[in-house]
Amino acid sequence: MCAELGAMFFVTDIRCFTMISMNFTVPDICDDFLPEVQVLEPLFTAYGGRQKFCGEIVTVKCFEDNSLVKQTLGTDGHGKVLVVDGGGSLRCALLGDMLGAMAAQNGWQGVLINGCVRDVKILRTIDIGVSALVCHPLKSNKRNEGQLNVPVRFAGVDFEPDQYLYADENGIIVAKNKLNLP
Repeated sequence: MCAELGAMFFVTDIRCFTMISMNFTVPDICDDFLPEVQVLEPLFTAYGGRQKFCGEIVTVKCFEDNSLVKQTLGTDGHGKVLVVDGGGSLRCALLGDMLGAMAAQNGWQGVLINGCVRDVKILRTIDIGVSALVCHPLKSNKRNEGQLNVPVRFAGVDFEPDQYLYADENGIIVAKNKLNLP
């Protein structure tokens, strides 16, 4: 059995993965590490079953096509957060319940989408952080287009692969390196 005070664990088969400490609040991080973090503009709504999440950033840049989102969430995501720059499109969803469940199953900590999600009632039951601009019932196109692990910019912040994202009900921040949190 996996147990440790103040840490988040995922049990997969017989292995136990210790994740980044979840004893943080975004306001406390801002108070203690402001020169080291970028604060996102407050544009996002939490849709996942987990309000607090953090991890190493993996980026996807796509527009109204979630093919690469699906492909990426199908990989091992332990300790990682997928940051999707969907160009801010409000015309279709880039993530729904099936991709949310797959992401949770593959150990992803969360998904931040500069775009839309759907199936929000079910997403709220899945143990993963999901933040997006709004919800939209239409699924995306499938053209196998997009870019993986490229720098992206939205909500006043520059995101690069291997940076760290921290999110809770107070907001979302990005740090160049993993922060040494208590």
